[in-house]
Amino acid sequence: MATNLDFIEYVCGQINGIGVIRYKKMFGEYMVYVNDKPLLGVCNNTVYVKILPCLDDLMSDAEKGCPYNGAKEHYILDIDNRELVFAVVSALEPVIPVPKPRKKKVPK
Repeated sequence: MATNLDFIEYVCGQINGIGVIRYKKMFGEYMVYVNDKPLLGVCNNTVYVKILPCLDDLMSDAEKGCPYNGAKEHYILDIDNRELVFAVVSALEPVIPVPKPRKKKVPK
């Protein structure tokens, strides 16, 4: 089951006010960006965050799972807990870099 548009808009609404928010559809699922940094993966109407040391205390009791087959394990973020969501995004935003732009392939 792919993530539906209503859910991704709810996720973005939950982090509204923390920075510039956008989302991008990728392979039928979504990545949520805050200030152009990819912070939240959304797959099957579930929000995933990368397991990083800056989240050890905040997410110590969180469930873990894989967003798709072959992915590394991630924390599952309780998107309904707005206080936790803000804390997690605030902890991630300074440590996640803005992705470097990809060079376009020149046809041969």
